[in-house]
Amino acid sequence: MIKLFLIAYLLPLGTTNELSPAIEKWPVITTIEQNSLINYIQRYQADHQLIQRKYALKRTTFYFNRATNFYQDWLTELKGIDFSKLNQAEKVDYYLLQRNIKADLDNLNNDFADFKNFQGKITYLNLVEAFENIRRIGEKPPAQLWKTNFEKLLQEIDNTNEYYTLNSLSLKPHELAWVNTTASQYFNVFKEAYKFYDGYDPQFTASTGELFKKINLQFDKHIKNLGQLGASSKVSDDGSGIIGNPIGEAAFIQLLNKEMIAYSPAELEKIAWRELAWSEAEMIKASTEMGFGKDWKKALEKVKLAYPPLGEQPELVYFLANEAINFIESNQLIKVPTLAKEGWRMRMLSPQEQLFAPFFLGGESVLIAYPHESMSEEAKAMTLRGNNRHFSRAVVHHELIPGHNLQYFMQNRYNTYRRAFDTPFWTEGWSLYWEMLLWEKNFAQNPADKIGMLFWRMHRSARIIFSMNYHLQKWTPNQCIDFLVDKVGFERANAEAEVRRSFTGGYGPLYQIGYMLGGLQFKSLQTEVVNSGKMNFIDFHDWILKQNAMPVEMLRILLLNLPMTENYTTQWKFAGEFN
Repeated sequence: MIKLFLIAYLLPLGTTNELSPAIEKWPVITTIEQNSLINYIQRYQADHQLIQRKYALKRTTFYFNRATNFYQDWLTELKGIDFSKLNQAEKVDYYLLQRNIKADLDNLNNDFADFKNFQGKITYLNLVEAFENIRRIGEKPPAQLWKTNFEKLLQEIDNTNEYYTLNSLSLKPHELAWVNTTASQYFNVFKEAYKFYDGYDPQFTASTGELFKKINLQFDKHIKNLGQLGASSKVSDDGSGIIGNPIGEAAFIQLLNKEMIAYSPAELEKIAWRELAWSEAEMIKASTEMGFGKDWKKALEKVKLAYPPLGEQPELVYFLANEAINFIESNQLIKVPTLAKEGWRMRMLSPQEQLFAPFFLGGESVLIAYPHESMSEEAKAMTLRGNNRHFSRAVVHHELIPGHNLQYFMQNRYNTYRRAFDTPFWTEGWSLYWEMLLWEKNFAQNPADKIGMLFWRMHRSARIIFSMNYHLQKWTPNQCIDFLVDKVGFERANAEAEVRRSFTGGYGPLYQIGYMLGGLQFKSLQTEVVNSGKMNFIDFHDWILKQNAMPVEMLRILLLNLPMTENYTTQWKFAGEFN
């Protein structure tokens, strides 16, 4: 090991930059070693990917047992590391790697429980698995045996299809979705296995060729039928057509612990309502400046009409992106690499994409929601109003610089191994934090700009409230839609798209609460470090980005050199205490 005499928790790993004057204010100096956990993290990622590639069927008893052993072997290997001898950065990485492995094992166990529940009701699983098993080792398939097996497979697909057709009303939509996904996986593996032998083993091909064509058609029919059953099921459909999978309180709390959020759902809702009340009070101030008094929704309606003529939104986005960059640099908030300023791009969201994303999306590119000629006049109007100049000004920097674009730029260049520790509280929290900071730094030029910024801030508070109540099985999707329309002033079509995206867009149950809560975490850390005079804004933000992704509580432990244990439990009350 190469020992380095450094300030342990402030020099980004893998860099040799001289210490800045701001960093020299920190009094604690310690001896640390080069991070030895990097190899473990990279090996785990490579090993995990190998197992995923090796076994194409992920829903078999064999796979679940093999993967369980894989995770347990890795946890055993980590136990062989003497935690007390690790430096601070290594301790954080040890904890996060162990957490990831345990989370992967938990997810596997949940999948295994679902598999056991459905295993006897999908009768073709064993035959497809047996076929894939001989293909995996290159075994020659006896032609007559597999002709008989394919005949059985045809019948079992038909039997399974009939079973789910008759019993679909007793299944929840997410259960039908699980069966559909399983069927698709087995169908794809079956086709790939057959291609391995087709034409290369003439006897096998001659015996099974016509049967394969029939199985192909039957599998395709089966999968389409499952999709139709899921789409037509009215179980849990409140009339919105949005059918997600609310996870319940116990699972929600378990996820909060994994994400290192030391609050109960009830406390999180109090935080959200507190933030929403602050935003509404500021809305009234801005509304009064615009001449609408306490009726801030009238001011909001006026702001929604301030959209550019059709076709000019991309020009506005380009202007707003550079305006934000100039503002943060002139106010000495962060130093933006020259290539990052050059590298971002734009593209338009399709009408179909806008059904799930009615506003901007972003990362390396900013994705613009705007009317397309194929959309109805009502849809065009909703999109224009929801992406007006002042709303756009408040979020272009969230998607680009200093938000996600800069975040991803730095992720690709510093401590890249930590991308495995990504969390929405870091990813979305960083961009939301900048919305808060720019508000404090008077980025808004007029009351209409304030309305635009506050609309989004209310939106993020509302996300905590409606997404939690949905997953705690207290609200329906329609109630979530109504809440966004009534409490935040959403266009109804945009509210529907927002709720549809939240519950059917592939996001985890905690993703939507990660914006505001992650922003509050970064804001609390800024108060501890920057507002106290220990670091300036530029050094603080640069340090965070160069650490790469992790729960914000872990960033705090690194930055403040706080005690870290092998079985650390979340305890940071970043938004205050609640009785």
